[in-house]
Parts: sequence; structure tokens; C-alpha cells
Amino acid sequence: MIAFWGAALGYVPRDAPEPDGVVLKDPSGRGPNLNLSLSGEGPLEEYRLHLDLYATHPTEEVDRLIGLGARLVRPFAKGHDFATLADPDGNLFDVIDKRRPPAPPPTQ
Repeated sequence: MIAFWGAALGYVPRDAPEPDGVVLKDPSGRGPNLNLSLSGEGPLEEYRLHLDLYATHPTEEVDRLIGLGARLVRPFAKGHDFATLADPDGNLFDVIDKRRPPAPPPTQ
């Protein structure tokens, strides 16, 4: 996961990895840290964290992430500005087309 998320985000380990995890950091110091911790739970149906990665060239970004080891779960579809992928451990995340305006909130 260090290799996948490091390459996906351009991040590097903040310190040497510990047996139970690592903190990845943006080498420019602008982005937030990302803590990767080992867990025996596996992917959860109701997951605790879901990352959205915004891309100006979303199709190319999806292809790049698949090349790094991600799996396409749901491709871009008409009316949706995102594709859903799974990282090598099965954790879901989205690639959002940042060129498109966000969808309006659902009406109540």
C-alpha cells in the first residue's frame, strides 16, 4: 500500500515504516498527511474513510491508477462525474472529473 498510495499521490513516507503502518506526506508540504495502518478487518461495507481524487484528465488518471495496481469498480457513466476504483487492498476511492461542475444536491 505504501508503493501504491505513494505513487498515486506523489507522497513519500514521513518516517521509516513501522510494523503496523506508515504516514505518507506530501514532499512539498502543502497536502495533508495520509496514515496507512494495518488492520485485520479487511475492506468494510460501510468504510470509515473514502478518498476522492480530483483530476483534470480523469480518464488518463484512472488508467494511470489501474497501471499502479488499482481495479476499476464502476467506470464513468453518463450523468456522473466520477469513476470508482479499489486500491490493491480493496479499499474504494473515486476519481472525480474536476472539469465538470458538481451535481446539485438531491431535493428533499
